[in-house]
Amino acid sequence: MSEVSDKLQEGEAGVRGEQPFPDQVRSTEATRPDLHGLLTTSHSSSADISPSPSAESSGLLSLPWEILTHIVSYLPVHFVVNVLPKVCHALSNVGQDRTSWQLRAQRLVGLRAAFPVGPREDFDWPGACLQMEQLITCWSGEVEHVARQNQEDEERREQAMPQDGEPGVGGQDDGGEGQVGVAVQEVAYGADEAMEVAVEGEEGEMQHVLGGDQVARLREELEDRLEGDAAALMEEEMDHRRVFIANEGRDAVLNHQEDLPDHRNLGNGQHVEARSPSPPPALECITLPTGHIAHVNSVLLLGGEGKVCATASRDWNVKLWDLELGSLLQTMGRQGDFSSHRGWVWCLASQGPLLASGGFDSTVRLWDLQAGGADRALIRTGAAVLCLSCQPDMLLAGTFDKRVSMYDTRAAAPLVKSIRMHSNAVMCLCADDKYIISGSKDCTVAVYDRRAGKGLKRLRLSSYLLSMSYSGCEVWAGDNGGMLHSFSMQAGTLKPVSQFDVGHTALITGIHRSPGSLYTCSSDCTVKVHIPCAPPRTLSTLHYQTGVHGLSVEAGVLAIASGDVRVQVWRPRK
Repeated sequence: MSEVSDKLQEGEAGVRGEQPFPDQVRSTEATRPDLHGLLTTSHSSSADISPSPSAESSGLLSLPWEILTHIVSYLPVHFVVNVLPKVCHALSNVGQDRTSWQLRAQRLVGLRAAFPVGPREDFDWPGACLQMEQLITCWSGEVEHVARQNQEDEERREQAMPQDGEPGVGGQDDGGEGQVGVAVQEVAYGADEAMEVAVEGEEGEMQHVLGGDQVARLREELEDRLEGDAAALMEEEMDHRRVFIANEGRDAVLNHQEDLPDHRNLGNGQHVEARSPSPPPALECITLPTGHIAHVNSVLLLGGEGKVCATASRDWNVKLWDLELGSLLQTMGRQGDFSSHRGWVWCLASQGPLLASGGFDSTVRLWDLQAGGADRALIRTGAAVLCLSCQPDMLLAGTFDKRVSMYDTRAAAPLVKSIRMHSNAVMCLCADDKYIISGSKDCTVAVYDRRAGKGLKRLRLSSYLLSMSYSGCEVWAGDNGGMLHSFSMQAGTLKPVSQFDVGHTALITGIHRSPGSLYTCSSDCTVKVHIPCAPPRTLSTLHYQTGVHGLSVEAGVLAIASGDVRVQVWRPRK
C-alpha cells in the first residue's frame, strides 16, 4: 500500500512546512495587484505598528493610519496576510494591528454577537478572520441552494401525493427512521431510556461572555474608526441573512445522492428518489461508494490535506479511502483475520503515521499508515472503547468501565496508567500535552493534570456530553439534549462560559471547533456549520434521512458519517 503512504507523507510534508496560514496558495505573484503607483518610490518602512508618514510622503502611505487600516479592512484576509507584506514593510504592519483584526472579526460575526467566546489573551485574530471569511464564502450560499431544491422536491411530492382516503406511508417512514436512529444510538451508548433529560439555562436566554469593559472599548473603536453608514449597511446585511436562514428551517431537502437505493414509496405506485442539493459554487460534494455493509460510526480525515479518509463501521471493519479518486484504498486487518475488529468499531484517532481504532470488542488496534496500513499492535482495554485521543507521546482511551487509560504505543506493555474520575461510562475526551478533559454519562466533566498526575476539577452538568473539541483556550461540547456547551480552559482551570441552542433536537454526536469555524452533527439527522461566536451564527444546515454519527474537518474538507453505510465529503471546488 505504497499509495496510502505516499498520500499521507505528502500531506504531512505540507503541514511541516506550512506558513501561518496553510490554507492559502503561497504564490501570489501572478495575482498581485499593481500598487506601484499608489506607493512612495522609496518604500520607506518603520518598526512602529502605527507609523506617522513624513511630510514628503505621498500616495497611499500619506493617509492617516486610521484611514489606511479602514481601507485595508475591505480587502480579503488572505490578501492582507500574504500579499501586503510583500509590497512594503509599512503595509505589512497593517496585518499586525490587533484592533483592526478585532473590528474585522466583529463585522464578520455581526455587531450583536460576542467573539471570541473564550479568553481573548493570545487569541489568533488573523487566523480566526481567515477561517471565518472562508467559511462564509463556502457555506453561506448553501442555504439558498437547499431552499431551492426543497421547493422543487415539495412540488414533486404534491404531484405524487396519494388521493384522499388512500393509505400513504411516506410521512410515517420519516418519523420511524428518526426515532429508530436515536434509539439505536442510545442503546449503543448504554443509555437509560427512562432517564429524564435536564438542560441548563434560564428561559432559553443566551449568555454573552464578553466583559462589559471590553464591549465598551470595542464599541468606542467601532464608532471612531468605522463610518456609521458602513456599520448600518453591514447590520442590514446580517439581519437579511438571519431571516433567510430562519425561513429555511427544518424543511430543507434531504441531502442524499440520486443513486440512493432506498427510495421512498408514496403509496400510489410512484417512487421518488432522494437527491442531493446542488452544491454552492465554492464547494463540491462527493459520496464515497458503498464499502461497508453496516452503519458507519466514525470518520477521520488523515494526512493534513484532506486527501485520505478512514471510516469505522458496525460491520467490524476500518477502511481507508482516496478522496481525490473517490475510491477504496484498503480494508484494515491483521493477517488471517476476516475483519479489522471482532465487534462494532466505534471511534478513530490518529497522530502522524499512527491510526488507532477502538471497538466494542474491548480492544484498540493500531495501524501503521507509512507501511501501507499494516497491523502494528493490539491493546486490550477490558471494556468497550467509546472515545480515543492521540497525542504525540501517548494514546488515550475512554471506556465503558468509567476509566480513562493512557498508553505508550512504543512499549511492549503499553498501559501507562488508568484513572477513574467518573461513576459511569466515559463518552468523550480531549487532551493536550498538559491536561486531559473527559466527559461522562454521569453528567460530569473532569480535568486531569498529566504532569502532576492528579485530577484538578470535576464539574457537574444537568446533561451528559457525547462529543468534545479542544482548541486554544476554548472547549466546545455537545450533549444528549442537543445543546452546545462552551468552556474556557486556562492554567488547568475549566470554567463553564455559556450554553447555546443551535437547533439540534437530539444527541450531538460530533463537533469540531477551530478559532474561526464550528461544525456540529446530531442524531436528529442534521449537520450544521456555524461561526463560533456567542450565540453561534449558523451558516448552513444539511439534512439526512437518518441520524448522523460523526464528522471530521481538515483543510476545509468536511467528511460526514451519516446513519447509513455511506460517507459524504464536502470540499472546496478546484
